Amino acid sequence: EEYRNDPLQFGLHSDYSKAISDHLTVSGGWNAIYHRTRNYRQVVDLMGADFWVDVDQFAEQDFEDPNASQNDLNNTNRLIGVGDAFGYNYDMVVMKGEAYGQAFFSYPKWDAYAGLNLSQTSFYRKGNYQNGRFPDNSFGKGETHNFFNYGVKGGFVYKISGRQYATINGAYMTRAPFSRNVYIAPRVQDRVVENMQNVQILSGDVNYIMRYTNFELRATGYYSQINNDVWNRTFYHDLERTFVNYTMTDVDQTFMGVELGVRGKVATVIELSGAFAMGEFFYSNRPTATITADNNSELLASNRTLYLENFRIGGSPQTIASAGVRYNSPKFWFIGVNFNYFADIYLAPNPDRRTVESTEGYVTQDPQWSEVLDQSKLDNGFTLDAFAGYSYRIKYGKYIRVNASVTNILNDQDLRVWGFEQLRFDPSEPGRFPNMFRYMYGTTFFLMATFIF
Repeated sequence: EEYRNDPLQFGLHSDYSKAISDHLTVSGGWNAIYHRTRNYRQVVDLMGADFWVDVDQFAEQDFEDPNASQNDLNNTNRLIGVGDAFGYNYDMVVMKGEAYGQAFFSYPKWDAYAGLNLSQTSFYRKGNYQNGRFPDNSFGKGETHNFFNYGVKGGFVYKISGRQYATINGAYMTRAPFSRNVYIAPRVQDRVVENMQNVQILSGDVNYIMRYTNFELRATGYYSQINNDVWNRTFYHDLERTFVNYTMTDVDQTFMGVELGVRGKVATVIELSGAFAMGEFFYSNRPTATITADNNSELLASNRTLYLENFRIGGSPQTIASAGVRYNSPKFWFIGVNFNYFADIYLAPNPDRRTVESTEGYVTQDPQWSEVLDQSKLDNGFTLDAFAGYSYRIKYGKYIRVNASVTNILNDQDLRVWGFEQLRFDPSEPGRFPNMFRYMYGTTFFLMATFIF
């Protein structure tokens, strides 16, 4: 079988720009988007069988009512074959209209801009099956959810000289929550999280830029705050013996850090480059969680406080560095090598481990106390990569270009580059469901040939 997400999108877009004077240019525009994603399971291979009966086998075990096991009450006990949809089948429709405008000011020693955008986002679920567990809340078009949003931004550039600039940018905006996060078990019912709110985003950065013929440098400091976000996952709960939907609301996150990039030529054909980034990405409040059973309407927990404040957001290194050297031949080929370093890789935390309920069986002196609460951090690591390319002109306007690269030359497959704590968790036995990791691919080769005409 395949779990399918088939998207279809239409869009209209228009831009306008006009120079009001030598120092002022205004621009604006609008766009409209219609996006529909069909979500369903599809039979790929019957494995030698003649057909499959479209019923939920777990529901057959859990409910006495024979209708509860029907994936589609409009077609009970439907026999399906290769290519047929089954299990669940629904459309998620998102519509958005936006208008925006910007003014840009330019003078010999400074530039500045200011902008505003307004938008309306609507989304709804359309069920194509009438599910037996939720017969009154699964089939047909569901409630349409509407959100009005706005955003303001501005920036300033100070021209220290013709080759040195200092800039500052800032923005505050709101956006609608993502439909994929607010629906609880959309495969079988039209149900959303309570008290949906717009997500609030505040961001800013400062930059210093230097550009010379043989040397370039850019230094950046940034800060972003995302508030009122929604986090939603489904997983198998061993204690409840069913799939559950874990929804985290009122999620605040902070992202801040510094970045530095340099590039320079030490000779006509030799170029050196380097980059460094260090950040802190963390949860900045105590969200609340709602836990519901997937196959019925049972509420397992509500308004559970999650003590996630100051825990790092997992999923990527929060410190990285890179250094490289490249040789550019006068005969239109190049070759180079990069050294990459990764550090501060935190596992994505299981929010339910940071609750009173998960630690109520322990005292702070218990070894399990730290095992439950502490956030794991992966070892630092590095890779060595190489790349090369060649450009050949067949005749005027026609070229053949070849690019090749080799990543992880040292074939280090023990480097763990990402990981997460399982949502499956037993408070009485914290190590029962160990952390999951993703390892670096071994030596990988890439080759691309391009014909330009």
